[in-house]
Amino acid sequence: LTLSKPPKKSVKTRHSSYESIKSANMDKITTLASTCRIASSHDSVLNSECAFTFHSPYTTENGIVINLSSFIGSIDELSFGVEDDTPNGQNDVMEGLFVRIVKKRIVKEANENESKKDDEGEEEDSLTQKVTKLGVGVDGGFKSEDDHFTTITSHSIVVLSKGSDGKVRVVVELPYTAESKVTFPTNVSMSADSVIHHSGMAVQQDLKAWELDDEPKPVSKYASSIEFVNNDITVSPNPSDWKCEKSGDTENLWLNLSDGFIGGGRKNWDGSGGSNGALDHFKETGEKYPLVVKLGTITADLDTADCYSYAKDEDGPVTVPNLADLLAKRGIMVAGMQKIVKSTAELEVELNATYAFDAITEAGASLVPISGPCLQGLQNLGNSCYINSVVQMLFGGSIPEIVARYGVTPNGDITSHPLFDISPENAPSDLLCQTAKLSCALTSGSFARPLHNSAVLSDDKSTDTDPKYRLAPRMFKHVIGKDHVDFCTGQQQDAAQYLQYVFEKIDRAELGAKDRLKNKSDSSNSIPLTSNLFSFKTTSKISCNEDKTIKYKDNAPETILSLRIPMPEEVKSSINSEEPDEKRLKSENEIPTVTLQSCLSAWSAPHRIDGLRWSHLNNDISAAMEEVGFSNFPRYLIVQMQRYELGPDWTPKKIEVNIQMDLEIDLNQYKLEGSKDDKDLFPNNNDVKVSEMSTNTPAVSIKEESLAQLLDMGFSLNGCQRALMTVGGSDVQGAMNWIFEHNGDPDFNDPLPDSSNKNGNTNASLVDEDVVTRLVENLGCFTGDQVRTALQETGGAPDRAADWLFTHMDDLDASIAAIQSDNTSCKTKLSKTQVEDGNGKYELVGLISHIGKNTGSGHYVAHLKKNDNWVIFNDEKVAYSDSPPIPHAYLYLFQRLDSKSFKNKDY
Repeated sequence: LTLSKPPKKSVKTRHSSYESIKSANMDKITTLASTCRIASSHDSVLNSECAFTFHSPYTTENGIVINLSSFIGSIDELSFGVEDDTPNGQNDVMEGLFVRIVKKRIVKEANENESKKDDEGEEEDSLTQKVTKLGVGVDGGFKSEDDHFTTITSHSIVVLSKGSDGKVRVVVELPYTAESKVTFPTNVSMSADSVIHHSGMAVQQDLKAWELDDEPKPVSKYASSIEFVNNDITVSPNPSDWKCEKSGDTENLWLNLSDGFIGGGRKNWDGSGGSNGALDHFKETGEKYPLVVKLGTITADLDTADCYSYAKDEDGPVTVPNLADLLAKRGIMVAGMQKIVKSTAELEVELNATYAFDAITEAGASLVPISGPCLQGLQNLGNSCYINSVVQMLFGGSIPEIVARYGVTPNGDITSHPLFDISPENAPSDLLCQTAKLSCALTSGSFARPLHNSAVLSDDKSTDTDPKYRLAPRMFKHVIGKDHVDFCTGQQQDAAQYLQYVFEKIDRAELGAKDRLKNKSDSSNSIPLTSNLFSFKTTSKISCNEDKTIKYKDNAPETILSLRIPMPEEVKSSINSEEPDEKRLKSENEIPTVTLQSCLSAWSAPHRIDGLRWSHLNNDISAAMEEVGFSNFPRYLIVQMQRYELGPDWTPKKIEVNIQMDLEIDLNQYKLEGSKDDKDLFPNNNDVKVSEMSTNTPAVSIKEESLAQLLDMGFSLNGCQRALMTVGGSDVQGAMNWIFEHNGDPDFNDPLPDSSNKNGNTNASLVDEDVVTRLVENLGCFTGDQVRTALQETGGAPDRAADWLFTHMDDLDASIAAIQSDNTSCKTKLSKTQVEDGNGKYELVGLISHIGKNTGSGHYVAHLKKNDNWVIFNDEKVAYSDSPPIPHAYLYLFQRLDSKSFKNKDY
């Protein structure tokens, strides 16, 4: 019996079958081709990051998919939203056409990334490399880490479907390459190319290179008439012979261009820097010879020379056109000189690149990096350390109630958060979604980078910039700050002001959340706001000076306790000295220490109030004494130390002071609930008015520019508004005088009295009617009420108000109605803020520190307590903290001790 084998399929048959499948797949793509759009330069294309998570083309083998109709990128599982319409008309299946982008970073081959070597085979260091431009990652600048790697990118065209079971499946996926693109429908290939090559939504915030300000250094007014002293002093061409003639130091040396004296550079207050020899010599010689040049920066290209003027009317880097002639008189031939030290500007680049900032960043310590859930760093987007520090404190896992609302459990699923149930098109601009996206990434550990066993924080290994592990909070930054005059910029801002603004924005979003948020312990109850966790009320005890009658007043809720630092008079005089900070030499033992109890006592101490009108005195005006205390103790208490005061030139100056802060504090003595023992209690608790804040006072328009100047000085929004309202709305100097007199008042940070108009518009008094008139005339197509609403929504800025009007033109009346409804709802609900209370004993669990001359510059760092260990969050650098800078902090986060054993289940 012979068994016959089944006939083999011919090559032609197999090829025919493959072509048939390929044809069917292309037919499916062709069916959906009409849904594709071609992205223009004006379109927002999210091609570098998932709208719901921080997944990017680098993070997984599947990368991200970008919808060829909406241009929104996401991971496969979140590519459809519950609000999407099905493109093919079916009710049970949704389909869409996408382009998938996958990127992989690999180390370059040795011959691609070979170090330059000198004649002896030694590798060149960064100082001697040919650097023609001051920057990192730019042509002619210092090398960035990306120069050591190459990126492999692949693309494919994908048809995804979502069935009635909620699962997303890949229906068709075909490679998209330079060779295969001609096989796709023209509309599909043009759409895919427009998405792939688009600069992307994040391009302006994701610059790889940063450079110093290009503003040229001024020519010194003393250069042309400089006095040259013929004292036969010549300077050796051998750098090993150079030393400070006062201290003998051999580093950071400056040559006086008049008399040839070599002295050390300026000494910083903390002892770092140079020996101060050059500056001391300038003063000792009657301040006659102000121009100096840094030895080691002189080359044939005199633009590289670091020149400085000590003259009081210049006091900064300058250009000296006749530098070569002056140097030649001291025996220095510039043609033969080589650069051997870094200039002041280059040291600034190095400082910004490494963030090696004094004790606050614990520089010099061998800190052990850590990584994992709640231990995830955040990329600095350029002056965004204030955002990163606040985000880590609020959403990084330190507050269980916020984690329950916006985050996930360690190693939890970051793709199924309830707040993600919106359409992908709405996700980038939805604050609740972006907050959940950020908190989930921080608390899950999904993007935690692996650590090398031997790594310390100063190692290159600990600062790995592999994009699959980097979190750049661009969308959160944009959705929070897009309507704010300062937070929409790339400039450094005040962390305390930003924290307050985050509370306000999230409160508004949560009030409008409808069914997206629920009270988790009792769905029939109202939704507790996130800010309620930090909200505290104060009570004022007001005693009439005329007859000692007493009144108790409940003040509006606050979320930040702002404390003035009571400084000794001798310290205040040094702060107001005209001597610049960097010239005042200080040692650590000269810096005063002030206790937290002193700050609290100054805050609660009785003080005089003028201008109170008393009905029991026949409406006569009498002064009173007022003291303030807590009405309740919130679950979490945020304390801000007012570390900045204005100097005589009206610029903010930092108060160098250490705060003695215990790890546990007891605030019970500062509680003031109203005593039943007061025999002279005022009979009508609401019948005392401050005459200057009477409801009959005409509305005052606050100028946004004036308000911004005051906020930059570190004062609270309510305090600045109160000061400007008192002095007419625009007088910054008058407002500052008022602040100096009243910043200790217990109601200084309270919201302004309600100035609603008859239509219930609570912000009407903050709108400049002249601006309203000009916009109505110039725009020509909007009514006064429409313009007024736009100005209220944009903080009074005319340009942003005009942009808001044109953006909402399609449905302007509905948008205005929604805003008015939100304002009414917010006012009603916020007036009934539910605050927690308990025992006034607290534990310190976090702090934010600031380095710099004022809160609008410098650098912010967060330290948070994780499992009884302090951890430093310095942007992307996360490590165990050896010495948290508790005495130097700007913001302190406390948790009430009696709440540590249980969390508020309403969240």
